[in-house]
Formats: sequence, C-alpha cells, structure tokens
Amino acid sequence: MSVVVSGRVRLARNFADLPFTTHGDNPQAQTCIDRAVDAMKEAPGGRYTLRLLKDTPPTDQLALVEQHLISKDLLQNHHSGAALIRDDEQISIMINEEDHLRIQAIVKGLDLKTAAREAFEAEEALERIHHFSFDPQLGYLTSCPTNTGTGLRASLMLHLPMLDRFKQMGSVNQSVAKLGLTLRGIYGEGSEALGSVYQVSNQVTLGRTEQDIVEAVTVVGKQLIAMEIKLRLKCLQTHGTELRDTILRSYGLMRYAVSMDEKELMQHWSNLRLGAALKLIPHTLEDIDKLLTTAQDAHVRQYMNRLAQSVDVKEARCLLIQETLTRTQKPSVSPGDAENE
Repeated sequence: MSVVVSGRVRLARNFADLPFTTHGDNPQAQTCIDRAVDAMKEAPGGRYTLRLLKDTPPTDQLALVEQHLISKDLLQNHHSGAALIRDDEQISIMINEEDHLRIQAIVKGLDLKTAAREAFEAEEALERIHHFSFDPQLGYLTSCPTNTGTGLRASLMLHLPMLDRFKQMGSVNQSVAKLGLTLRGIYGEGSEALGSVYQVSNQVTLGRTEQDIVEAVTVVGKQLIAMEIKLRLKCLQTHGTELRDTILRSYGLMRYAVSMDEKELMQHWSNLRLGAALKLIPHTLEDIDKLLTTAQDAHVRQYMNRLAQSVDVKEARCLLIQETLTRTQKPSVSPGDAENE
C-alpha cells in the first residue's frame, strides 16, 4: 500500500567570495549562474539545461513549481533567478533563490540515501570551480540561520488520507515536532496539505550530521507509513463498503465530469490514489501520481495550447484527466494487499 509519493534532499550553498543573494547586485547574480553552468558541463549523471526565469513564460515557470523542480520562492527573483535541470529531472539546481545555490535531488519512494548521494555528487562538481562559504564551528553559512550547519533538508512526500480521515494529524504534528522535524503541505513551508499530501522534513540543520538528518526523516517516515497502512486495513475491515463507495464515486467523477477546479481535483485525486494502492481501480500508483502534476493549473494551461477546441481551465482539466485515465487503464483488478512502502 504505497504511501510515499517521493523523497527529496536539498543542499543550501553560497560561494565564499560573494555576498548572499539577498544583498547581491545583478552582476553578482550573473556570476552565480555562470559558475554553476561551467561547473555542471562535465558533471556525471546526464546533461543539464539552463532555465532563466526572465526568459521563461509565467505558465512554464509555474509548471516547474508543480513538478517540484523549482520553488515558489525562486519565482520572486524572476529577474536573476535560474535553474539547472538534469535531463532525467531527478536533479535541479536553483540559482539565486534565498542562497546562491539550492541543490536538490528527487527520488521515488523512501530512498533518501540515494537522493543524498546524488545531491552531494552535484555539490562536488560545483565546488570544483569555487569554494563554498564554510565556518569550522558553524558549518555551511546560509542566508537563513535555520539552514546553517549541514545546509541539508531531507523530506518525504507522503499520502496520508487515513490519518486525515481519523483526525490524527494534530497529534502526529506534535510528536514529529518533538523529534526536531516538521510536517508541511504539498509545496513545503506555508502551503496547504491538499489531497492529504504532507511533507515531513527536518527543521534545523545545525548540530546534526547529514547522515543523522537523513536517518531521522527516514525513521519517522516509516512510522507514519505504518500508522497509515494500519488505518487503511482497519477502514477496509470496518467501513469497507463506505470506503469503496467513496473511491469509486471519485473515480466516476474523474472519468465523466466536465468541469473541475484544482481543489476538487485534489480531493478526488487523493481518493483515486488510495484506490490504486488498495487495487480498487484499474490504474497503477505511478499513473495516478503523474496526475498530481499534469492535472494542476499550469500543466493544464500548457495542455490547452495543444487543444483544437476552446475551453476554460476547468473543462480542459477534465479532458486531460479522462484522456489519461483512458490511456492508462489496466485490466480489472480485485482488492488485495499491496506491498508496504
């Protein structure tokens, strides 16, 4: 019953000989871009493409946010903000966000160790060009004090509909906070947990090693996964008919609705993902997870540009969803136990 949507490790780094981005002028911002581009030309793992925000249409910028390749904070620096994105989209390097560089690696599933390894390989390639700002006692120096130290944020994006349904997220939040971690919404700090999608991550990076942070987030992630799966099984046993009805009603709406806003999308997407995990609908988790990105506003607007007919965003969203579900439908399946993840 897969609960994990994705895992991410992000490193905050600043060049030692340049002021922090918040105090840098445009030539210094361009220097950060030039250095990053030069460093990643020979980097392992694949080719990187530079995306300058000033040359990227607003819809395409928001689409990158929906893919979690850049942050909403980077959009605030649209004159000098940029991103280097590896072709497989598992690595992206935000340039001139809050820090000179934000190096992030995204993986499927629970494997934060692999994400950390990928992020550190990218960091090593970048540091071959110029040294990063580092203090022997404090660690890596960053624009925000909460990132000083390792500069590492590890996070797991989890789908927790049963913890929401049984109103346990309040106590979960308190327990996680005691461990120095935090739960945030789908786009991190300040965002709403739409579709019961939460990010669990470390709050501070000072005083803990990189390995400690990755391990702590992984351990708490596994605990939340176990809690969610236990509640799913309980709900199947005690409210099975009601649960199936909720999932299949959402499936019907996603297949046949003609207009749907983003908030309603997330509600029904959450039910569909639960249905896929419980093998109640003829689609894989991977198929449903892709909809989490492709059915959001910016991606829908990109889809509208390819449509021959004139429709609004809500109508286009339904056409995209129905096209996707028709294309990815698998032979009928019976409810059963899915693998724990």
